[in-house]
Amino acid sequence: MQVKDLTIDELKALIRETVLAAVEELLPNPDTGLNIKPEFEQSLLEIRDRRESKTAGISTEEVARRLGLKN
Repeated sequence: MQVKDLTIDELKALIRETVLAAVEELLPNPDTGLNIKPEFEQSLLEIRDRRESKTAGISTEEVARRLGLKN
């Protein structure tokens, strides 16, 4: 298949994939191979699960209260 035969959406996808591959090649992830604490990993997984299930976290008022910014 030639570029001239691609639809606009197919061409956009091809460009997106090409740019992403180039960026990943030029800017590798500096955190590759590093370990994180199990507690931190668990908190990240919980955040991901809440976002996927669209479950709300704590309110901004509760955050302010916990930080002592509001009584």
